[in-house]
Amino acid sequence: MTDTPTRRRHLSLDRVRKLPSWSVLAAGALVGGLLGGAYGMLTPATYTATSYVVAVPTKKSDPGSALGFAQAYGRVATQPAVLADARKQAGVPVRTLQRNVQAATSPDAPMVAVSATSSRPALAADMANAVSRALTLQANAAKGSTQVQLVQFSRAMTPTEPTSASSGVTALVGASAGGLLCGLALLARPRRAGRDEGDPAPAAAVPAPAVAADAKGRK
Repeated sequence: MTDTPTRRRHLSLDRVRKLPSWSVLAAGALVGGLLGGAYGMLTPATYTATSYVVAVPTKKSDPGSALGFAQAYGRVATQPAVLADARKQAGVPVRTLQRNVQAATSPDAPMVAVSATSSRPALAADMANAVSRALTLQANAAKGSTQVQLVQFSRAMTPTEPTSASSGVTALVGASAGGLLCGLALLARPRRAGRDEGDPAPAAAVPAPAVAADAKGRK
């Protein structure tokens, strides 16, 4: 019989189908672990620094107003107007600040946390402090109308430990993802209902000749 590409493909599929399920899962976990570990090793480590400012009410205001203004200041901390004032002190363009600076607030405390992320620890601290200072200056410029002022609660310190995942963690995540995907593929594969596409079709049954119950002119 001629060894055609179609026949070779069917033979390869048969070999794959005969593999035990555990070997497919192990192969997927191994490949996923290698890819995850390589990603963790090739991706630069990132560092995060956070500074805190707190909203303080004046004598003509109350703590409830300070909490409300803290929520508002948290939303405007990463706006272009604030970042434009912070770029000179941070020494980076506004676009870099937009990508790497985030602000968060608490529903219970009138505090704004400004976090900056960078591959350089010192730059992360500089960006967080620059944005906090710019936000404080803009908020206090309107203190006469808001009756709330921002006060620096804590400066961002230069981080010593990266916040990005290590290569070991990414390898474990990749292995888990690879094993899970292979398991789903095994569950979703079609079942062999009878014959394969390359198997010859069974011969059709030929009915036996009918026997007449009563023959005409039976003698």
